[in-house]
Amino acid sequence: MTIKPIKTESDYRKALKRLDEIFDAPPETSESDEADILALLVDDFEKKYYPIEAPDPIEAIKIRMQELQLKQIDLVDEIGGKSRVSEILNRKRKLTVEMIRKLTNKLNLSADLLIIDYQISRQ
Repeated sequence: MTIKPIKTESDYRKALKRLDEIFDAPPETSESDEADILALLVDDFEKKYYPIEAPDPIEAIKIRMQELQLKQIDLVDEIGGKSRVSEILNRKRKLTVEMIRKLTNKLNLSADLLIIDYQISRQ
Protein backbone atom coordinates (compact mmCIF):
# COMPACT_ATOMS: atom_id res chain seq x y z
CA MET A 1 0.00 0.00 0.00
CA THR A 2 1.57 3.24 -1.18
CA ILE A 3 -0.50 6.27 -0.36
CA LYS A 4 0.52 9.82 -1.16
CA PRO A 5 -1.22 13.14 -0.58
CA ILE A 6 -3.53 14.28 -3.38
CA LYS A 7 -2.03 17.50 -4.69
CA THR A 8 -3.08 17.68 -8.33
CA GLU A 9 -6.04 16.82 -10.51
CA SER A 10 -4.05 13.90 -11.88
CA ASP A 11 -3.43 12.60 -8.35
CA TYR A 12 -7.14 12.99 -7.67
CA ARG A 13 -8.17 10.98 -10.75
CA LYS A 14 -5.67 8.22 -9.87
CA ALA A 15 -6.97 8.09 -6.31
CA LEU A 16 -10.56 7.84 -7.53
CA LYS A 17 -9.64 5.05 -9.91
CA ARG A 18 -7.84 3.12 -7.17
CA LEU A 19 -10.66 3.72 -4.72
CA ASP A 20 -13.13 2.35 -7.26
CA GLU A 21 -10.98 -0.78 -7.63
CA ILE A 22 -10.79 -1.51 -3.89
CA PHE A 23 -14.06 0.00 -2.65
CA ASP A 24 -15.67 -3.36 -1.82
CA ALA A 25 -12.59 -4.88 -0.19
CA PRO A 26 -13.35 -7.23 2.69
CA PRO A 27 -13.16 -5.58 6.12
CA GLU A 28 -9.94 -5.91 8.13
CA THR A 29 -7.75 -6.26 5.04
CA SER A 30 -4.97 -3.99 3.84
CA GLU A 31 -7.09 -3.01 0.84
CA SER A 32 -9.94 -2.04 3.15
CA ASP A 33 -7.55 0.12 5.18
CA GLU A 34 -6.23 1.66 1.96
CA ALA A 35 -9.79 2.42 0.83
CA ASP A 36 -10.53 4.14 4.14
CA ILE A 37 -7.45 6.33 3.87
CA LEU A 38 -8.00 7.10 0.19
CA ALA A 39 -11.61 8.07 0.91
CA LEU A 40 -10.41 10.59 3.50
CA LEU A 41 -7.84 12.04 1.11
CA VAL A 42 -10.37 12.28 -1.73
CA ASP A 43 -12.92 13.91 0.58
CA ASP A 44 -10.35 16.47 1.74
CA PHE A 45 -9.36 17.30 -1.86
CA GLU A 46 -13.00 17.64 -2.94
CA LYS A 47 -13.85 19.92 -0.04
CA LYS A 48 -10.93 22.14 -0.96
CA TYR A 49 -11.33 22.24 -4.76
CA TYR A 50 -14.96 21.28 -5.36
CA PRO A 51 -16.92 22.76 -2.47
CA ILE A 52 -20.66 22.29 -2.51
CA GLU A 53 -22.56 25.30 -1.28
CA ALA A 54 -25.55 24.69 0.92
CA PRO A 55 -28.83 25.63 -0.76
CA ASP A 56 -30.53 28.80 0.39
CA PRO A 57 -33.42 28.27 2.84
CA ILE A 58 -36.17 28.29 0.20
CA GLU A 59 -34.35 25.81 -2.03
CA ALA A 60 -33.69 23.61 1.01
CA ILE A 61 -37.40 23.65 1.86
CA LYS A 62 -38.37 22.81 -1.73
CA ILE A 63 -35.84 19.97 -1.91
CA ARG A 64 -37.07 18.53 1.39
CA MET A 65 -40.70 18.86 0.30
CA GLN A 66 -39.87 16.89 -2.83
CA GLU A 67 -38.05 14.21 -0.81
CA LEU A 68 -41.01 13.87 1.55
CA GLN A 69 -43.52 14.18 -1.29
CA LEU A 70 -45.19 17.17 0.33
CA LYS A 71 -47.30 19.82 -1.35
CA GLN A 72 -47.60 23.48 -0.40
CA ILE A 73 -50.82 22.74 1.47
CA ASP A 74 -48.84 20.45 3.77
CA LEU A 75 -46.93 23.45 5.16
CA VAL A 76 -49.97 25.55 6.08
CA ASP A 77 -49.71 24.73 9.80
CA GLU A 78 -46.04 25.70 9.87
CA ILE A 79 -46.21 28.83 7.72
CA GLY A 80 -49.81 30.01 8.05
CA GLY A 81 -52.30 29.83 5.21
CA LYS A 82 -52.06 28.75 1.59
CA SER A 83 -51.29 32.25 0.33
CA ARG A 84 -48.55 32.72 2.96
CA VAL A 85 -46.93 29.41 1.94
CA SER A 86 -47.01 30.55 -1.67
CA GLU A 87 -45.48 33.93 -0.78
CA ILE A 88 -42.65 32.24 1.12
CA LEU A 89 -41.89 29.64 -1.56
CA ASN A 90 -42.03 32.28 -4.30
CA ARG A 91 -39.68 34.54 -2.33
CA LYS A 92 -42.22 37.32 -1.86
CA ARG A 93 -41.87 37.21 1.91
CA LYS A 94 -39.11 36.14 4.32
CA LEU A 95 -39.35 33.32 6.82
CA THR A 96 -40.04 34.37 10.40
CA VAL A 97 -38.40 32.86 13.47
CA GLU A 98 -41.64 31.08 14.34
CA MET A 99 -41.89 29.60 10.83
CA ILE A 100 -38.27 28.43 11.04
CA ARG A 101 -38.94 26.71 14.36
CA LYS A 102 -41.95 24.87 12.97
CA LEU A 103 -40.30 23.99 9.65
CA THR A 104 -37.24 22.65 11.46
CA ASN A 105 -39.48 20.11 13.18
CA LYS A 106 -41.76 19.32 10.24
CA LEU A 107 -39.04 18.95 7.62
CA ASN A 108 -36.21 17.80 9.88
CA LEU A 109 -33.96 20.58 8.58
CA SER A 110 -31.30 22.40 10.55
CA ALA A 111 -32.31 25.80 11.86
CA ASP A 112 -28.81 26.95 10.86
CA LEU A 113 -29.73 26.28 7.24
CA LEU A 114 -33.08 28.04 7.46
CA ILE A 115 -31.75 31.23 9.05
CA ILE A 116 -29.31 31.96 6.21
CA ASP A 117 -30.18 35.28 4.58
CA TYR A 118 -31.65 35.14 1.08
CA GLN A 119 -33.06 37.58 -1.43
CA ILE A 120 -36.77 38.12 -1.88
CA SER A 121 -38.33 38.84 -5.23
CA ARG A 122 -39.16 42.50 -5.89
CA GLN A 123 -42.05 41.84 -8.29
